[in-house]
Amino acid sequence: MADSEKTSAPAGATGGYRPGYEVAAERILEYVVRAGLPPGARLPTEKDLADEVQMSRTVVREAVKILSALGRLSVQKGRGIYVAEPEQSSWQQSLANFLPADLRQVDELFEFRRHLETTTANLAAQRATPGHVKAVRDAARQSAEAAEQGDIDAFSAADEAFHLGIAAAANMFFASTVDAVRHLQRQVTAIGLAGVAGGSLGVAAGQHEAIAEAVAAGEASRAEALMAEHIDLTAKQFQREIWRRIVPGDDADS
Repeated sequence: MADSEKTSAPAGATGGYRPGYEVAAERILEYVVRAGLPPGARLPTEKDLADEVQMSRTVVREAVKILSALGRLSVQKGRGIYVAEPEQSSWQQSLANFLPADLRQVDELFEFRRHLETTTANLAAQRATPGHVKAVRDAARQSAEAAEQGDIDAFSAADEAFHLGIAAAANMFFASTVDAVRHLQRQVTAIGLAGVAGGSLGVAAGQHEAIAEAVAAGEASRAEALMAEHIDLTAKQFQREIWRRIVPGDDADS
């Protein structure tokens, strides 16, 4: 086909036709995801890539140029086409600069978590599939079992699965953001609290189970309110423990 190769638009799309290079770019990105290629991975040759996406080499060449300009692919002369390494964003820079023993930053972390995860809980209650509901319920049950046994490591793993499960049921971008924020909270636990989780595991596990049931029942407002209570309680526990380490013998509540 020529450079002007066009194709029919997907059902429901407007415009009727799309430029071939646009379709090729979309198919190349789909191929990268489907093949599980990480940043730095090499793609097939231009000819093989054209066969893979079922488009002409000319159109694929144009698509690769566009994806390279957008920072999604890297074309290295004489070596091939690679999945581009992502540039560090201001968000990634803030993760790198986070101080897990700084009470002000911990406060800001939980403030962000509250806004983020109350939204994910609300959306999860509206969108969760049976598979999502099962995953969230299983994680809540595992956290309760770990709490009964006083197993902090098992509780932490179940807690992680629970919050990521809620986010996954809501929206893939929320899921990625919750995962990044949980990474920071792990730093707080490991460094700011020297690996000791504050507060009652049993109370937190009970909140997990209540949130899971609200999500399963499709009660969006209730799921959101329960998640707010959960994040607030967790924040208070972390803040109290960090305060005690900063000022031994003192208590943040006094």
